[in-house]
Amino acid sequence: AGSLMTTKLSQPQSTLAKSLTSTSTNAPYFKALESTEIPPYLINCPSNGLCSRLPPDCMTCNTNYSCIYGKTATFDCKVKPHVHCVDENNREQEDFTINMTCQFCWQLATSDYVCTNSTNCMTVSCPRQRYNATCTVRDHIHCLGNRVFPKMLYCNWTGGYKWSTALALSITLGGFGADRFYLGQWREGLGKLFSFGGLGIWTLIDVLLIGVGYVGPADGSLYI
Repeated sequence: AGSLMTTKLSQPQSTLAKSLTSTSTNAPYFKALESTEIPPYLINCPSNGLCSRLPPDCMTCNTNYSCIYGKTATFDCKVKPHVHCVDENNREQEDFTINMTCQFCWQLATSDYVCTNSTNCMTVSCPRQRYNATCTVRDHIHCLGNRVFPKMLYCNWTGGYKWSTALALSITLGGFGADRFYLGQWREGLGKLFSFGGLGIWTLIDVLLIGVGYVGPADGSLYI
């Protein structure tokens, strides 16, 4: 009889212990995570600023694909959760409108986005080389479509070489290969040095080629 009473009492206690554990430990734990979790976009969202000047990552807008390209269009927008902004009368609002030019992000002016640079392409090649760049639209610039997009750009990086210096060296000391040494072309420089500028012919040709920009730095960069 004693063992039966022990079994009957122990079962409700174990069930009660499980229920207490599930309600007092697990549930509050998940609630705490939900309450303390901060969306990553809030870092770039100013608090209590004008809603119309919020960065695009802080709002969601209804895309108006029926707008006329190049014309100003009105878009209905709403702030994302936990974002606080006001209107011109300093009243907090969630729904608002913005005006922007009807165009896709990749159609923006080059000053409205930033692209990655490449130092592996040759800028003095003919025809001029292009490279695949990843471009990101600047904050506060609104446009249709993806704000990060690929684009083919011309090689336009510079290694610090001056065209005027290279031309001056070619005219004055070109017979000793000074212009080629300056541009980092050591083999051509040694060839001009030991051949006395190709008896003057190579020197004249280099003056012409450097003058028109056909011969450039050995690393493929642009002149300053």
